[in-house]
Amino acid sequence: MTEPKKKRFLSGMRPSGSLHIGHYVGALENWLRVQHEYECYFLIVDWHVMADHMGEVAMIRKNVIEVALDWLAVGLDPNENSFVVQSQVPEGAELQSLISTLVTVPRLNRNPTLKAEIRQLGKEQGQSDEEADDISRARVSVAFYNYPISQAADILLPKAHLVPTGDDQLPHIELTREIARDFNRLYGEVFPIPEALIGRVPRLVGLDNNGKMSKSLGNTIQLGDPAEVVTRKVMGMYTDPTRLRATDPGHVEGNPVFIYHDAFNPNKEEVDDLKERYVAGKVGDVEVKRKLAAALNTLLEPIRDRRAYYEQHMGEVRDALYQGTQRAKRLAEHTMAEVREAMGLSSYFK
Repeated sequence: MTEPKKKRFLSGMRPSGSLHIGHYVGALENWLRVQHEYECYFLIVDWHVMADHMGEVAMIRKNVIEVALDWLAVGLDPNENSFVVQSQVPEGAELQSLISTLVTVPRLNRNPTLKAEIRQLGKEQGQSDEEADDISRARVSVAFYNYPISQAADILLPKAHLVPTGDDQLPHIELTREIARDFNRLYGEVFPIPEALIGRVPRLVGLDNNGKMSKSLGNTIQLGDPAEVVTRKVMGMYTDPTRLRATDPGHVEGNPVFIYHDAFNPNKEEVDDLKERYVAGKVGDVEVKRKLAAALNTLLEPIRDRRAYYEQHMGEVRDALYQGTQRAKRLAEHTMAEVREAMGLSSYFK
């Protein structure tokens, strides 16, 4: 196994629409930090979206562009990094097929993240977990069920050394590590064993204090939201429900407004002062929220400006996707040649 000049970094996002601030602190912030240190591959996983949006190809294609726009807007450099469209590197499907022979059905069934995602797919109003499981079994496609193996193939194809992830995705990374070890043991050293990198804020709660930030739930701040929209959303945020007046002592722990201050307000002295006064009943929610809105708009203003530029230069967006995908495809072809050689699949006609 030949080591590259730089270690490789791979991460991906589903093209389900434009990105929000949860994506920023959970992933993009890390990407910006490492983009000059690693050989980076940023993957738009359109195949994964098709697992539960089959037939909506036009929507998926549009969202691929939306994701690329946001990546460029936050400052990722397409000349130093590869923006990759998953479906345009079909070697990933071949590798998924081959490594699936190393994973048993009971091993997939033990994956807590997969179990939770399947259960959520079957959730309807007022149902128990058991009822949701029954419903989901009738709805889950093979592609959805095989998602952890597909993700492992995405990671192994460029021989990634470092994979940023949310804490809820750690079981998928551990499965990838197991697959890499099993493959190397059976066929020889081909794959490095990838390491996981958890973001500074593993999971950001929604504006409504929902544990999941989701555009479909209407509880997000999008990276491209105008300043007045950001301010309006912040002013409507869920806060301490036990606090009826500004003079009542408030709770900081578990309060979404202060979770966001910790994540996005770089003025730590201001945050500490707000927390101290909030607990003592000496500051109202309005002031706390206005200062949060100001911090968020300071962060988002250059992102909005860059996004506006690329919206007027869509050729650059498509070129970034094309060039990055071509680089990834060349690497994928090389990896698969190694895999076939190691498995004895390249010499049938010699």
